[in-house]
Amino acid sequence: MLSILFGSAASFAAPAQAHEDHSHRVQDQCDAVKASVAEAGFSDSVTVTCEDGKAIISSDTYPDHDLMTGIVGTNEQVPVPAKQYDAPIPLEPVLGDTPQTRDAALGVAVNGVPIFDYTGGGEMTQEDLHHYQTRHDTYQTQQLDICGGHAGRGDDYHYHMKPVCMIARMENAGDDAIIGWAFDGFPIYGDNNPDGTPIVEGMLDVCNGQPDQAYGYRYHTSEEAPYIVQCLMGEVEDLRELPRTAPLTNAATGRGSAPGRPPRGGVENLIFTQEEDGSRSMDYSYEGKDYYIRYRPSDTENCYNFETKTVTNGGDIQTGEFCR
Repeated sequence: MLSILFGSAASFAAPAQAHEDHSHRVQDQCDAVKASVAEAGFSDSVTVTCEDGKAIISSDTYPDHDLMTGIVGTNEQVPVPAKQYDAPIPLEPVLGDTPQTRDAALGVAVNGVPIFDYTGGGEMTQEDLHHYQTRHDTYQTQQLDICGGHAGRGDDYHYHMKPVCMIARMENAGDDAIIGWAFDGFPIYGDNNPDGTPIVEGMLDVCNGQPDQAYGYRYHTSEEAPYIVQCLMGEVEDLRELPRTAPLTNAATGRGSAPGRPPRGGVENLIFTQEEDGSRSMDYSYEGKDYYIRYRPSDTENCYNFETKTVTNGGDIQTGEFCR
């Protein structure tokens, strides 16, 4: 009679066991995200906290490696540290059946730098995913530096392909090292399988991923396009809620900074230099004339004093304070 009224011991044990298993899976995923950052050696500049079913990877998106060198097709934007970039990684990833795209980051590298798809032409459609976009390929159009990244519309540094300079600095660099996490909760690896074997041709799907025994699914970088994650195969609650880095704001007017326009044919001799006091300068030439974008921290937190002479602005020297 007691078992009828209150249920058997086994009926209570099953939900309890399921809850415990669920908690372990969530904790294991949290530990995996934290370990990927710590084992790579980026804990000094990147923090990971787990809450509300997500691991939050927080950084200023500004990497400790060479920047902007090698760019020809510049958009006349420079990398400026973000105020705080919080990248949410689901701790219970669920594989979906419809690829999802967005015109912003699809994930984040273990050094806290956002990862975009390979294009620079806005959000890809479902049709775009199956057709290589030559004119929007940021690598082929020489918009990327030697590290696989550049500064975007928000003067935010991010990667569009394999982050080779970051990987060179990773303390655990190797095929089995996770180099980043997609915003659907699945890990990103390099060109090979984690066990070191090459990926069989045709094995990667449209998002540049494949099944994974440990995580259910994983993404890869590749020598050929799409080079890196180009869409999300996992479920995401709301793509609109994923982080973006907004353009700098003019301290005097409160307006966002105007985007640069790529000079036709590209520039020459682009050099980006950094000083210990936080001053940075991007110098380059175009059609025989010298141009530059320079900034240094102002007295206001998260603000910078800029001096620019750009092709976009007709070579006029402009100054101003801009803030995150």
